[in-house]
Amino acid sequence: MDLTADGLVSRVARELVPRADELTAEVEWCLRRELPELWEHPDAMASDNVAEHVMAVLSALRYGVDPGGIEVPDSELERVRRFARHGVPVSAVLRAFRLGQAILLDHLLEEMVRRTDDAALIGEATRSLIATATGYVDRTSEQGVVAYEEERDRRLRWRLSMVNEASMRIGTTLDITRTAQELADFATEHFADLVTVDLLHSALDAHDTPADAPPAAPALHRLARRSAADPDAGPIRRHTHTFPPGSPPARALTTGRPTRHRLDGVGRAPHEGAGPVDGGCAGEGGRDDDAAAADRVARGGGGTAGKDGGPAAVDGVRAGRTRPVHSELVVPLRARGATLGVAQFCRDRNPDAFDDEDLLLAQEIAARAAVAVDNARRYTHARATALTLQRSLLPRRTPPQSAVDVAFRYLPADARGGVGGDWYDVIPLSGARVALVVGDVVGHGIHAAATMGRLRTAVRTLADIDLPPDELLTHLDDVVIRLAAEVEDEGGEGADATGAGAADAVGGGGDIGATCLYAVYDPVSGRCTLARAGHVLPAVLRADGSVDILDLPPGPPLGLGGLPFETAEIDLPEGSLLALYTDGLIEARDHDIGAGLHRLRDALARPAPSLEATCDALLDALLPARPPDDVALLLARTRALGAGQVATWDLEAEPAAVARARAHVTRQIGDWGLAEAEFTAELVASELVTNAIRYGRPPIRLRLIHDRTLLCEVSDSGGTTPHLRRARVFDEGGRGLLLVAQLAERWGTRRTRRGKTVWAELNTAAAPFPALAVL
Repeated sequence: MDLTADGLVSRVARELVPRADELTAEVEWCLRRELPELWEHPDAMASDNVAEHVMAVLSALRYGVDPGGIEVPDSELERVRRFARHGVPVSAVLRAFRLGQAILLDHLLEEMVRRTDDAALIGEATRSLIATATGYVDRTSEQGVVAYEEERDRRLRWRLSMVNEASMRIGTTLDITRTAQELADFATEHFADLVTVDLLHSALDAHDTPADAPPAAPALHRLARRSAADPDAGPIRRHTHTFPPGSPPARALTTGRPTRHRLDGVGRAPHEGAGPVDGGCAGEGGRDDDAAAADRVARGGGGTAGKDGGPAAVDGVRAGRTRPVHSELVVPLRARGATLGVAQFCRDRNPDAFDDEDLLLAQEIAARAAVAVDNARRYTHARATALTLQRSLLPRRTPPQSAVDVAFRYLPADARGGVGGDWYDVIPLSGARVALVVGDVVGHGIHAAATMGRLRTAVRTLADIDLPPDELLTHLDDVVIRLAAEVEDEGGEGADATGAGAADAVGGGGDIGATCLYAVYDPVSGRCTLARAGHVLPAVLRADGSVDILDLPPGPPLGLGGLPFETAEIDLPEGSLLALYTDGLIEARDHDIGAGLHRLRDALARPAPSLEATCDALLDALLPARPPDDVALLLARTRALGAGQVATWDLEAEPAAVARARAHVTRQIGDWGLAEAEFTAELVASELVTNAIRYGRPPIRLRLIHDRTLLCEVSDSGGTTPHLRRARVFDEGGRGLLLVAQLAERWGTRRTRRGKTVWAELNTAAAPFPALAVL
């Protein structure tokens, strides 16, 4: 029987089947030499893969199967997908097919020549052989390319979805530690088995700026760690540590470039932190489930040894019984040109090693986490600065005075709201009176705190000249208008020079406003005069336990201009409690001001052992754990000066009244037992009464108040305000007020509805004959 071309091919293939292992070894040796990158991924490339293709081709040639009917091994497409996941170029995969085809063709042709010397038959058989082999390789390559591209597209879509999800889950707050933990949680849920996040000490210091290139051995803090084997582990203890020079994390911190590592069989790598840190990422590995459960039990019971008597757990991580980490990514955390720390992603449970796609994903989510950390760091710095400024501008303690007992609180808003411009103040006034102030500047941050400081200074300055509450608010309104104009001018100049954003950076483009409540309490008369500029109404707790919200005349917020302010007077018997506060105490998203005032009444009516306790009770009852707005609270319990502490005489507008005034003062000083201050008080009263008779108008009244100091006041109905001047050598007058200024601790003039009052505060412990050389 004559031998045909197909028969020759079938016979040659049948002869080579017993040598399939030899052919497989030769193909494998060629591929290892020409394409070593394929063998770096044993999950995708192995001897069995080569043997499957060799047997598929030989079987098809032996039985004369058409090229389109040769079955591609089932594992081939999955193997190509794995190459795609590992980032191996598709050209390398296609070249492997061609190299294997060439080796098989060489052996088949050699065998043909040995079987026959018919050149025509060999040529025809060779054409058939090449057509079959090429058809198989082409079809296999086409299917492989399709599977490769599908896997690449799927991986790209998956990576984009991971990046999108990471942008929503990482950086949800302005807390650095929580942001680091969110990065670790996200990574262990999707592509890593163990994640650690370390930040530079300079990145955590609110007043330090991270350098572009950290030093050789920078100090770090481990802020986050999460293992897929024990996801419920508690928070770690923050320790300062360093990485050894030359280790992957140290190189990442120095160079700012991410790296990918395949580790040895025991899972150790030279990047464990030196110092009391809870183990390195690669050096730690995962744990079996029973070991993790035992660690959780040990943490709950406070034990220190393992259940088998082995090493104790450190920060919830049991030493021993770990699976070795076989793959690791080290990614620096960089934002705005500065290195903030380093993140390590490890695999021990997942048998697949990290590939380039995983490294790219880790870079992208680490970059987002770094920006979130930097935002949180910058916010923490700005918030700390604003809070420090705010607290430095608020009174740390109230000045001594006898009109009221006070207690106060200031609470900044939560991290989202930030520090605001709320303030309070207690200002002693003449006549033993006291001014109580609470205000609220619009906005948050350093600008609001600085504006608050300027307004508080303005209020104290205006209070020192004893303006009535309505007039004080009018002047304060002018101050706010001028501040807004100044900021608007500065913002316009900045916008011309640096762009539109400069105005916002300077101070919000002139958007300055505030509310204020100013109250003056007189312990002699027991009356309180109040005026408000757009502020919330105060509350009063009466002696009988009832709580009233004072109905004060409305006034516009500060900064509008052109509208009047009105005052209201109320009687506050001794022991009444006046509550001044900002709107953050009673306003909230879940209820209106009316509901807040009702809750304030209820809380204020509850008895408390002290004013401090009342402050705490009000804040606990009315505020959530993280208030959305800052709060200023000022409580004042009124006192009264009894008749034994105040003496008043009406005087005639005649020179003889001066002698009677001196007699009244001498007698009253003796009754109070202030003999050391008798001469000074008599002299000051004599000068003030003389001025009132000469330059004022009747009626004239002399009043002495025995409080912490001795107060001497002379009132008349004249509108002329006295002023201090230096008398010439031959002047007969002009030395009275200068004498008063030298003898008194303080002196001044305040306007009243029916004239003026000139007052002097005398120190009862001062020497009776002070140095008067200036006269």
